[in-house]
Amino acid sequence: MARLCFKRHRFPPDVIRHVVWLYFRFTLSFRDVEELLAQRGISGSYETVRCWTIKFDPKIAAKLRHRRAAEQPC
Repeated sequence: MARLCFKRHRFPPDVIRHVVWLYFRFTLSFRDVEELLAQRGISGSYETVRCWTIKFDPKIAAKLRHRRAAEQPC
């Protein structure tokens, strides 16, 4: 499985992963996630959140499915 590449992104990988997780786990809007970031002192636009979800969601979801399948007993 290919590793996620976070090169040329302004934010650390942990922040990006958390944003994508928040968006899909709690079905928040892009602006809701932007507000949550602002409350934590991170300035990012809703457009940034949108781009991250488009770019990283398929890869993160595939990793989670792979991990979940490996954890389930036969």
